[in-house]
This record gives sequence, structure tokens and C-alpha cells, in this order.
Amino acid sequence: MIKKNWLNSIVEEILDPGREICDPHHHLWHRNGSRYLLEDFLDDTRTGHNVLSTVYVECESMYSLDVAEEFAPVGETEFVQGVAAMSSSGGFGDCRVAKGIVGFADLRLGRAVKDVLESHIEAAPKRFKGIRHATGWHESSEIRNSHSNPKKSEMLTDSFLEGFGVLQELNLSFDAWCYHEQIPEIVKLASIYPETVIILDHFGGPLGIGPYEKQGDRVYENWKEAVSELAPSDNVFFKLGGINMKLNGYNWHQRAHPPTSDQLVDLTGRYYEFCINRFGSKRCMFESNFPVDKASVSYHVLWNAYKKLTRQLTEEEKSDLFHQTAETVYKLN
Repeated sequence: MIKKNWLNSIVEEILDPGREICDPHHHLWHRNGSRYLLEDFLDDTRTGHNVLSTVYVECESMYSLDVAEEFAPVGETEFVQGVAAMSSSGGFGDCRVAKGIVGFADLRLGRAVKDVLESHIEAAPKRFKGIRHATGWHESSEIRNSHSNPKKSEMLTDSFLEGFGVLQELNLSFDAWCYHEQIPEIVKLASIYPETVIILDHFGGPLGIGPYEKQGDRVYENWKEAVSELAPSDNVFFKLGGINMKLNGYNWHQRAHPPTSDQLVDLTGRYYEFCINRFGSKRCMFESNFPVDKASVSYHVLWNAYKKLTRQLTEEEKSDLFHQTAETVYKLN
């Protein structure tokens, strides 16, 4: 549960408030007593930063009960298409929420996934940009696997690869969500399908719980070695964020106060700096991962941290990281 009073105990002046932002990773849901819908998200984006557009990413929200199981995720796209239409009316402000939509389709269906993908496109022909099939898996019982119930090495199975090939046919992108020891699978996937755009979410999931608890330096070095193997794959892009979840092991949620932007920079900044320096601003984009990261940090503090991390960069690099790379990769213009 997100504690509003706890989050509100840290308030910062907004840095560079005119900086144009596309937030390329957030969710919306209403389930199990938890609500985070358009108005809730706008409450966060309206805290001072200039968020002009967003990309919605699947989270098993609003699945349809009235269709075959493999088509149920299309209900999520229909739901978000409605939210996006509301936002584009201008009645909710200048931010165009869900200007792009990333849904879910089970690639384990192989070629049969094409019918599901085409249904997504039909539901949101201007906004549907691709899918995320989360494959986070770990043998430890202390680490929760992704909601798609993946198996070990899921991304390299014949059925998954067959389904993945359909994305290229339909000019759709793939958001990858895995844990850091699975990054070599992304390397292989990118080499097999070099024409398909792959966006690695949340730095590729560096873990800090279970067997990785208090092993931050070791995890960072292993992550850095693994992610460097993606450098030659120019079809791979990186979402910089989503590193304040409980699974990352910083335990912000257990502290008396949420982190300040300076604390975020001090403890997580090396991940951002490595990716920007290694892959360049045209392959990287900042993300919020809200409301998941909201359990640890407030929206305005998070984006202040990003602005502090980029103080020494050129104006072109800043524009890429905050706005242009996301707009280009997801074809939002």
C-alpha cells in the first residue's frame, strides 16, 4: 500500500520545470482494492514537471472475460484506448496520456499469436505500438516470477521465438522485462531478430533481494558485464528507471522518510551513468514505472533526480533522454 503522508514528507523545488518529458512507462489499474486510474496518474504528473506524453505498458489490467483466453489481454488495450481518448480531448490537461500503448500477447502461441496482435491493432490502430511479454524468472522462492508465469530460459524456446518473429511482420516493438541474470537471453534474441525493436525495461532488473541481498557491488559488476554485450545490437534501447522497486533491494519503503533526489542519485546513479555513457542518449530514455515505484519515491522527486543526473550533458542529450528517444522509438509523432 502506498502511504501518501509518507511520500508527502519530502517535497522539493522542481528543477528545470520547462523541460519537455515523455514518460514511456507507466500503468493504470483498478483491482484487489488498489486503484490507479487516469486522475490518480495525473495527480502525480501535475506536481511540477512538464510531462507532455506517456506510453502505457501492460500490467494484466482489465482483461476481458468474454473471449477466448488468448484474446483476453485485448481488453486491456480497449480500456487504455478509452483512457487515451479521454486524455486527447484536452479536458484533462495538456498531457497526452497513453499516446502509445504496449499490450500483452502470449508469444508462446507461436504463429497463432498473429491473430491476437491484429486484434490489439484493431482496438487501437493509432496507438498500439507493441507488446511486453514479461519473462522475469528465478529459481529462488524469495524472488517472485513475472505474472506471465514464465519458465527458465523462456525467451529461447521454439514457440516463443516463433511468436516473436510475428512482431517484425507487423512492425511492432518488444518490451523486455527480465532479471539481470537473464540479460544474455536478450542478447541472443536481439541477434536472431535484428530488425525488431527491443526495449529493455528497468535496466534489465538488477536484483537486490533473496540471494542478492546486500550484494549491490557484485550485482552491479555482473549486470554491467552482461548489459555491455548489448552494445553491438542497435535494435536494443534502454529504459532508465524502475530501479526503486522492492526487488531492487534499496528498501526505500522501510525508511522513516522516502528518498530525496540527492539520495537517489547517490545510491542508483551509477546505473544511469553507465548506460548513458555506454549506449548514448539516442538509445536511452528515462521512465517513471509508476505506480510501482511510487511505493518508494514520489513522482516529482524521481524526475528531479533525473535532471540532476544530466546536469553535465548537452541540450541535445537531455532532449533525447527526457523526450525524443521515447517519441522516436515508440513512433509517437
